[in-house]
Amino acid sequence: MNGPTRTLPTSENGEPRLKIYFLPNLLTAGNLFCGFVALTKIVEAELPGDFQQIKVALGFILLACIFDLFDGRVARMGGVESPFGREFDSLADLISFGVAPAFLVHRVVLKDVFGVHAEWGWFIASVYLICGAFRLARFNCLAQSGGGGGKEFLGFPIPSAAGLVASLTLLIIQLNERERTLGNWKYLLVVVMVFLSAMMVSTVKYPSFKSLGLRSTSTFIRAITAALFLGLILVLREKILYYVLPAFFTLYLVYGFIRPRISRRVRENIEEEEEDEEEVEPSTRPTAP
Repeated sequence: MNGPTRTLPTSENGEPRLKIYFLPNLLTAGNLFCGFVALTKIVEAELPGDFQQIKVALGFILLACIFDLFDGRVARMGGVESPFGREFDSLADLISFGVAPAFLVHRVVLKDVFGVHAEWGWFIASVYLICGAFRLARFNCLAQSGGGGGKEFLGFPIPSAAGLVASLTLLIIQLNERERTLGNWKYLLVVVMVFLSAMMVSTVKYPSFKSLGLRSTSTFIRAITAALFLGLILVLREKILYYVLPAFFTLYLVYGFIRPRISRRVRENIEEEEEDEEEVEPSTRPTAP
């Protein structure tokens, strides 16, 4: 490498010293735990016909998305981001959002679709996993060099890809629960998985929404909209999992394509971009003596 190399801080005896912050890494461990439980539930499912264990596995994958959503925000809010946390998060993501969804679709769909030609099922599932691993490795390299990890993601984020696969599978199971089969909708999952594999390693940029937090501000209309959306969640309850979540992840996927074609002002309103921390409001800037 031609650029400067970064070294870890050292202790008094000269040995490398890792900074492992408790709360963010605890949330990442929760992410990893959910991914492992999802895998065990997929293995325990007696298919075809028994989707109860699969629904539990899908719930754990979606719960892993929640853990992943908060671990980075907690680290940034506390100013405790570290290389260890970034690497640990990527390893957990690879299990929860790479291995678990790939194994899920193979177990529920691909194994049945290809039948005796099982190798094609394994191949399609492995493509998703490999692309997800490339996506995480590229993110870590860009973040270490200072070219990533900011307000934009390069390629579709793997947690969102897993969230779309899990929520869409949950919706299809709900629509065909009486028939105890996925019907022809199972082919949609194969197409979606292949498409998401390509999107994860693409150069399409997606907003990270990392500026959203306890200190983020909002307009009056936006606050009312958020409150109404929260009320809608409380009213719909279980239906939120079946209909709203697939629509949410799909809209995020499509947004990456239309994002360059909308005005900068509209884009900033949607993404709620904030001014740099170094910038201070005119009324609070110190005046010259």
